[in-house]
Amino acid sequence: MRSCLLWRAVSAACLLLASGAAAYAADAPDATHHTSFASPSRFGEEDGEAIYRNVCAGCHQPDAKGAVGAGAYPALAGNAKLEAAGYPVTLVLHGHKAMPPLGGFLSDQQVADVVNYVRSHFGNSYADPVDEATVKSAR
Repeated sequence: MRSCLLWRAVSAACLLLASGAAAYAADAPDATHHTSFASPSRFGEEDGEAIYRNVCAGCHQPDAKGAVGAGAYPALAGNAKLEAAGYPVTLVLHGHKAMPPLGGFLSDQQVADVVNYVRSHFGNSYADPVDEATVKSAR
Protein backbone atom coordinates (compact mmCIF):
# COMPACT_ATOMS: atom_id res chain seq x y z
CA MET A 1 0.00 0.00 0.00
CA ARG A 2 2.74 2.44 0.97
CA SER A 3 4.75 1.69 -2.21
CA CYS A 4 1.61 2.23 -4.32
CA LEU A 5 1.06 5.66 -2.75
CA LEU A 6 4.71 6.52 -3.26
CA TRP A 7 4.53 5.44 -6.91
CA ARG A 8 1.45 7.63 -7.45
CA ALA A 9 3.16 10.63 -5.85
CA VAL A 10 6.29 10.14 -7.95
CA SER A 11 4.20 9.69 -11.11
CA ALA A 12 2.26 12.88 -10.42
CA ALA A 13 5.48 14.81 -9.77
CA CYS A 14 7.01 13.50 -13.01
CA LEU A 15 3.90 14.54 -14.95
CA LEU A 16 4.06 18.04 -13.53
CA LEU A 17 7.75 18.37 -14.26
CA ALA A 18 7.41 16.98 -17.78
CA SER A 19 4.47 19.22 -18.64
CA GLY A 20 6.23 22.29 -17.29
CA ALA A 21 9.52 21.53 -19.04
CA ALA A 22 7.83 20.96 -22.37
CA ALA A 23 6.13 24.34 -22.19
CA TYR A 24 9.46 26.10 -22.02
CA ALA A 25 11.12 24.16 -24.82
CA ALA A 26 12.69 26.38 -27.44
CA ASP A 27 10.16 25.40 -30.08
CA ALA A 28 7.09 26.02 -27.90
CA PRO A 29 5.02 28.67 -29.65
CA ASP A 30 4.37 30.86 -26.60
CA ALA A 31 4.99 29.78 -23.02
CA THR A 32 2.75 32.58 -21.71
CA HIS A 33 -0.30 30.64 -22.92
CA HIS A 34 0.67 27.47 -21.08
CA THR A 35 -2.46 25.83 -19.64
CA SER A 36 -1.26 22.58 -18.09
CA PHE A 37 -1.87 23.92 -14.61
CA ALA A 38 -5.38 25.22 -15.31
CA SER A 39 -6.70 22.85 -12.64
CA PRO A 40 -4.88 20.84 -10.00
CA SER A 41 -6.55 17.64 -11.24
CA ARG A 42 -6.90 18.17 -15.01
CA PHE A 43 -4.72 19.29 -17.87
CA GLY A 44 -6.23 22.34 -19.55
CA GLU A 45 -4.97 21.98 -23.13
CA GLU A 46 -7.79 21.91 -25.64
CA ASP A 47 -6.25 20.23 -28.69
CA GLY A 48 -4.00 17.29 -29.43
CA GLU A 49 -0.98 19.35 -30.45
CA ALA A 50 -1.06 21.43 -27.25
CA ILE A 51 -1.46 18.32 -25.11
CA TYR A 52 1.48 16.68 -26.87
CA ARG A 53 3.72 19.74 -26.56
CA ASN A 54 2.90 20.44 -22.91
CA VAL A 55 2.44 16.94 -21.50
CA CYS A 56 4.01 14.29 -23.74
CA ALA A 57 7.03 16.01 -25.32
CA GLY A 58 8.83 16.22 -21.98
CA CYS A 59 9.56 12.50 -22.23
CA HIS A 60 8.92 11.55 -25.87
CA GLN A 61 10.71 14.74 -27.08
CA PRO A 62 9.30 17.55 -29.25
CA ASP A 63 10.15 15.58 -32.41
CA ALA A 64 8.58 12.39 -30.95
CA LYS A 65 11.82 10.47 -31.50
CA GLY A 66 11.97 9.31 -27.89
CA ALA A 67 14.86 9.33 -25.45
CA VAL A 68 16.98 7.12 -23.23
CA GLY A 69 18.42 8.34 -19.95
CA ALA A 70 16.80 8.01 -16.55
CA GLY A 71 14.31 5.82 -18.36
CA ALA A 72 13.49 4.64 -21.87
CA TYR A 73 10.87 6.75 -23.63
CA PRO A 74 9.88 5.13 -26.91
CA ALA A 75 9.78 6.99 -30.18
CA LEU A 76 6.30 7.79 -31.38
CA ALA A 77 7.60 9.03 -34.73
CA GLY A 78 7.02 6.42 -37.42
CA ASN A 79 5.78 3.94 -34.83
CA ALA A 80 3.93 0.98 -36.38
CA LYS A 81 2.44 0.06 -32.98
CA LEU A 82 0.18 3.12 -33.29
CA GLU A 83 -1.69 1.54 -36.21
CA ALA A 84 -4.17 -0.15 -33.87
CA ALA A 85 -5.93 2.90 -32.38
CA GLY A 86 -6.82 1.08 -29.18
CA TYR A 87 -3.15 0.61 -28.29
CA PRO A 88 -2.22 4.27 -27.74
CA VAL A 89 -5.62 4.95 -26.14
CA THR A 90 -4.96 2.23 -23.55
CA LEU A 91 -1.41 3.48 -22.92
CA VAL A 92 -2.52 7.07 -22.40
CA LEU A 93 -5.38 6.06 -20.11
CA HIS A 94 -3.71 3.34 -18.06
CA GLY A 95 0.04 3.85 -18.51
CA HIS A 96 2.64 1.17 -19.04
CA LYS A 97 6.07 0.65 -17.46
CA ALA A 98 7.60 4.12 -16.96
CA MET A 99 4.61 5.92 -18.48
CA PRO A 100 2.16 6.93 -15.79
CA PRO A 101 -1.58 6.65 -16.39
CA LEU A 102 -2.93 9.96 -17.67
CA GLY A 103 -6.60 8.99 -17.78
CA GLY A 104 -7.35 10.80 -14.54
CA PHE A 105 -5.85 14.04 -15.86
CA LEU A 106 -7.44 14.08 -19.33
CA SER A 107 -11.05 14.04 -20.53
CA ASP A 108 -12.16 11.49 -23.11
CA GLN A 109 -11.99 14.20 -25.78
CA GLN A 110 -8.45 15.21 -24.76
CA VAL A 111 -7.28 11.59 -24.94
CA ALA A 112 -8.86 11.21 -28.39
CA ASP A 113 -7.28 14.49 -29.53
CA VAL A 114 -3.74 13.66 -28.44
CA VAL A 115 -3.93 10.11 -29.79
CA ASN A 116 -5.24 11.41 -33.12
CA TYR A 117 -2.48 14.04 -33.21
CA VAL A 118 0.31 11.52 -32.63
CA ARG A 119 -1.20 9.03 -35.08
CA SER A 120 -1.35 11.67 -37.84
CA HIS A 121 1.97 13.51 -37.26
CA PHE A 122 5.66 12.65 -36.85
CA GLY A 123 5.69 10.41 -39.91
CA ASN A 124 2.54 8.56 -38.86
CA SER A 125 -0.45 8.64 -41.20
CA TYR A 126 -3.12 6.47 -39.61
CA ALA A 127 -6.40 7.80 -40.97
CA ASP A 128 -8.95 6.09 -38.69
CA PRO A 129 -9.59 8.70 -35.98
CA VAL A 130 -10.32 7.91 -32.35
CA ASP A 131 -13.47 9.46 -30.88
CA GLU A 132 -14.72 10.13 -27.34
CA ALA A 133 -16.87 7.00 -27.33
CA THR A 134 -13.86 4.81 -28.08
CA VAL A 135 -11.92 6.36 -25.21
CA LYS A 136 -14.88 6.12 -22.84
CA SER A 137 -15.25 2.39 -23.58
CA ALA A 138 -11.52 1.86 -22.91
CA ARG A 139 -11.64 3.48 -19.46
